[in-house]
Amino acid sequence: MDDIEQIKQLKARYFRFMDTRDWESYRTVFTEDVLFDVRGGAEATRPGTVYDEPALTGRDAAVELISKSMLGMVSAHQGFLPEIEILSSDEARGTWAMTDVLRAVADAPFRTMRGYGHYHETYRRVGGEWKIATLRLTRLLVDVE
Repeated sequence: MDDIEQIKQLKARYFRFMDTRDWESYRTVFTEDVLFDVRGGAEATRPGTVYDEPALTGRDAAVELISKSMLGMVSAHQGFLPEIEILSSDEARGTWAMTDVLRAVADAPFRTMRGYGHYHETYRRVGGEWKIATLRLTRLLVDVE
């Protein structure tokens, strides 16, 4: 299987593991030192926005954030139209168009959120397998009910 197809399958597992709440498997898609940046993930991301909190570093922190933020929710994430560039034998970068739907528990500040945007990522081959090394989520549009 070629590198681009392997990266596509990596991203498919990322979405499936998140939506099925398989957190142990979700861990496997990241490098140990992943830079994970989903700041502003519940709003349209404006160019030049400055955030009070830093992006997260490390697989454990990324999995903890997502698993806690998804607690009690039902979600469906989709990634499509990948633009993947192989930079070297062990490095690549990609941009994915994305959409997601999140259904929250009854006492949450919203009932349903639909988001549209992009994942901007880099990948590194570790132990013969591609992993997500950096992830930045940007949103073009967010609809909240």
